[in-house]
Amino acid sequence: MKTVGASSSQAGLIGARPPPADRQAGAPAGLPVQRACELTDTGDQPQWLIEGLWADQAVGILGGQPKCCKSFLALDIAVSVAAGAPCLRRFPVHRTGPVLIFPAEDALAVVRQRLEGICMAANAQLDQLPIYVITAPRILLDLPQDREQLRATVAQFRPALLILDPFIRLHRADENASKDVAPLLGYLRELQRQFAMAVLLVHHVRKGSSTDRPGQALRGSSDLHGWGDSNLYLRRNNRHLILSVEQRAAASPDDIPLNLSVNGNAPSLAILDTPQSDKHPLPSSPSERILLALSQANGPLTAIQLRKACRIRTSTISTTTAALIASGHICRSPNGYSPNASPSPVPVSLPLPL
Repeated sequence: MKTVGASSSQAGLIGARPPPADRQAGAPAGLPVQRACELTDTGDQPQWLIEGLWADQAVGILGGQPKCCKSFLALDIAVSVAAGAPCLRRFPVHRTGPVLIFPAEDALAVVRQRLEGICMAANAQLDQLPIYVITAPRILLDLPQDREQLRATVAQFRPALLILDPFIRLHRADENASKDVAPLLGYLRELQRQFAMAVLLVHHVRKGSSTDRPGQALRGSSDLHGWGDSNLYLRRNNRHLILSVEQRAAASPDDIPLNLSVNGNAPSLAILDTPQSDKHPLPSSPSERILLALSQANGPLTAIQLRKACRIRTSTISTTTAALIASGHICRSPNGYSPNASPSPVPVSLPLPL
């Protein structure tokens, strides 16, 4: 019996290149394809635009509540990339180049004033930096003509970084609808890949989202959180700002305390020194950690707040607080845990699991 198709079944051996497909005249060409073993190997280390903060050619969100200095941080990043100066005077820049900014909400005079203040802190001269500001009154990414104008502008200046601030002013779509948001984010990703640049999109978080994980607190569709390669989040903690960093392909650093400092009339963000209380090791006992945190707090602390302050697991918080309540050292109210004014004389170092 004659075997049919035996030779064709062997044509797909590993390492063999598939034969070119027959195409009719005028038919569209296929998509570019490369064997996995031939892909560029950049090693295990991530490629950085700003080390630890923003990956090279990454898209992402700079999110936070209103009045949390999101625009200040975006401009600080712009000065760093354009000047090669460390961002926030701490994070080294690995790739310098032009920066293109569209500030949709701030007056142009305010943008210049802020940039000059940041340049003063960074020991840079604004008139020597390749920072370009789009002065158009609006850009709507859901309008084809606006998308093409932005593409043409990016092609003209070839920035290493494009900053769009804020997202809400860049469209007329429903932010909560993935079908509306996904095409806008897809366009920005396409732009990033076409011009090998980074894209930073400033965005707000939902009201009343202070207890959520930073990325989950972003307003609108979850596509926004999933889209980012590098994401930064700002929130207020009493009088100070806290910067959280989220990376898709690298480990994220611990939260960074910031403050808006003023040098003359020039404000800029600065990293706060580690508080004195953090320069000493935490007590080894979970009960001691919890009692210390409650004694230093201005009011009751929730279990989530205790976990962050004490750096211990949620299960340990639960068992330790239960023991401290039973011993009379703390009490619990609807607002959280508080120390008792006159605790019973039970040793602080209770034999509880770590």
